[in-house]
Amino acid sequence: MELGFVGLGRMGLNMVQRLLQSGHRVAVYDRSPEAVQQAAGRGGAASASLRELVASLKPPRAIWIMVPAGAPVDAVLAELGPLLDRGDVVVDGGNSRYTDSVRRGAELAQRGIALLDAGTSGGIWGLSEGFCLMVGGDKAAFDRLEPIFAALAPTDGYLYAGTSGAGHYAKMIHNGIEYGMLQAYGEGFAILKASPYDFDLGALAHLWNHGSVVRSWLLELAERALGLEPDLSSVRAWVEDSGEGRWTVQEALDLDVPAPVLNLALLMRLRSREPDSFSDKLIAALRGEFGGHAVQREGKP
Repeated sequence: MELGFVGLGRMGLNMVQRLLQSGHRVAVYDRSPEAVQQAAGRGGAASASLRELVASLKPPRAIWIMVPAGAPVDAVLAELGPLLDRGDVVVDGGNSRYTDSVRRGAELAQRGIALLDAGTSGGIWGLSEGFCLMVGGDKAAFDRLEPIFAALAPTDGYLYAGTSGAGHYAKMIHNGIEYGMLQAYGEGFAILKASPYDFDLGALAHLWNHGSVVRSWLLELAERALGLEPDLSSVRAWVEDSGEGRWTVQEALDLDVPAPVLNLALLMRLRSREPDSFSDKLIAALRGEFGGHAVQREGKP
């Protein structure tokens, strides 16, 4: 098939390469000329602008957008939309908020253009392992682009999830679950490290990946990370969140669904960004005031 691809970051470039390896023609564009040339070096057809990208594709066109959620997606669609015609399809493969996808889909549908929201999982390993895709939107548009999804995903690794927004909704919950799993692994290994035993954490992770009920790809990655640097001394204890975990927690609140693990996992990510927490300082001071408990002072042993 023929596909336009906008956004050649860490995942986007790998997705383009995987599509090219499957024999699809991919025209590429990115704000970075260097990224475009890198994709062209792998076989992509370089475009210097969105207008040039659209002009290089035969109608009805299909264009995949792989840019950060929020304003960047709206900016691309604002420029891209007027260049497209009835029957064209746009895929938002970033992890946009599902309500934004519903809005954007409705706006494009007024002009006869379909928007597919594709929740994409796989990270930097997608090139070799394949990308897991959860796709929402017009079913006919999904059916038309199915060879693209099949090329990007491993066997059984893509699914038509439902109407507009369903793909990004599924990916939102996927990432919320991921928050909880990461927190559980992090806490468990922290206890092992603090224990009176001299555990080889990498060896334990390797062991648990063979027949244990907690085996998983995340644990395989933990095994890899601990094998490279057992004490993780070069890693700063600062955990980012890209938004989906927050959205999942908010959705749980809106639906009155209790999700204490996901809530706490999100709060722990926020806590990681406070190396000198004022709240902890106040708690220590209060314990000193009401109970005479020892208070450690800055700069003193």
